[in-house]
Amino acid sequence: MNLPENYIPIIFQGLIGLSFVLLSLAGTHFLGPKQAKGNSKKNDSFECGIDSEGNARTPFSVKYFLTAILFVLFDIEIVFFYPYVVNFREFGIEGFFAVLTFVSVFFLAFLYVWKRGALDWDR
Repeated sequence: MNLPENYIPIIFQGLIGLSFVLLSLAGTHFLGPKQAKGNSKKNDSFECGIDSEGNARTPFSVKYFLTAILFVLFDIEIVFFYPYVVNFREFGIEGFFAVLTFVSVFFLAFLYVWKRGALDWDR
C-alpha cells in the first residue's frame, strides 16, 4: 500500500544529498582561494610557460565527434557482456542465443555505419 510514511526514507535521503551539495558549495566558497585584485599576472592561466595562441573555441570536424560517439556506443556494448561471461553456464543455450542476437544487432549497426561512410576519414 502506498502510504505517506513509506516515502520518509526517500525524502530523508534526498535531504541528505541536497545538504551535501549545499555544504560542498559553501565550503568551496569560504575555503577556496580568493581572487587577487592587484596583480594581473597572478590571474593569468599558466600553460607550461608558453603564451596561448588563438581561440579556445576553434571548431572541430564533425568526423571527430561522430567517431567519439560511435566509440562510446560500441564500447558500452562490452559492459553487457560481463554478466554473460560470469554466468554463461547458468544461462545455457537460451543465454547463448540471446547474446548472439545482441551481437548480431550491434554487428548490423556496425555494417550500417561502415556502409554510410562514417568511418572514412578521407571524405
